[in-house]
Amino acid sequence: MMVASIVALLSIGGCSVKHKDDTKQGKTIAASSIKEDKEAIKQKQLAYLKEHEKEIVDFMKAQSPKIESVQIYWDETQWGVAGNGTPQGGDEMILIFGGFNQNPESSWRVDVVVEDGKINLKTMSLGQYLRIGGRIFE
Repeated sequence: MMVASIVALLSIGGCSVKHKDDTKQGKTIAASSIKEDKEAIKQKQLAYLKEHEKEIVDFMKAQSPKIESVQIYWDETQWGVAGNGTPQGGDEMILIFGGFNQNPESSWRVDVVVEDGKINLKTMSLGQYLRIGGRIFE
């Protein structure tokens, strides 16, 4: 009788361990799928921004009459959430970086709000002053 009880407990324990492993594998697959989905969304958003490159260039040129050309560094584009000082946080943002006038020491950043997964170019704002060599460009 004692042996039968031990065998029953071991088989139940083995089933629950198996169940935990299955659950862990399911979570890993789900997390991997979510990560792939997020990456696909980022690639679509980046493609959308590239389609609207002229609007970004025009926005940057409007910042100073001294800007003759604008370079966008697409490979430096970042996604994040803007902090607004509340526990809920701020808006989802895309940060676009670049330079101007073919000067390798120049830099700028434009921030664009993402609302419900869609880029709103009307929210485009200068996130970092125009700079050359770390100094503000006037």
